[in-house]
Amino acid sequence: MSAADQLKQALVTLMASSPGRPGRVTVSALCELAKVSRNSLYRYHPGVLQELRKHQRASDRRTAAARSHDSVYPQHEELVSLRLQIPKLVALVDHYYSAYREAQALLTRREQELAELRQRLDSKPIRLVQR
Repeated sequence: MSAADQLKQALVTLMASSPGRPGRVTVSALCELAKVSRNSLYRYHPGVLQELRKHQRASDRRTAAARSHDSVYPQHEELVSLRLQIPKLVALVDHYYSAYREAQALLTRREQELAELRQRLDSKPIRLVQR
């Protein structure tokens, strides 16, 4: 079997053994499996090297797409979670606003009652006599 055949066979084997695992198909792994030197691969077998690079690029694109999907997915879950909390927050704001209005009404009524009491008493300052 020629070196070219060994390299092609090794490339097929590596590509089949790592379909979803990027970075597994490398020049070193290919040369080691085919028992061919790196220099020989670069100098005499550019077609095999080109196929290896094509596979690596495709693998890199799949990995980049998976990473972007993975980075968007947690943000999507967080967005859904936040949207589910909106009605609870609206209800809480409504509750606190009602409590504020009630407290404001009580304070206003208290001030009116105190003013009425002061008028009824019509209190005037008295002079204290010293002995």
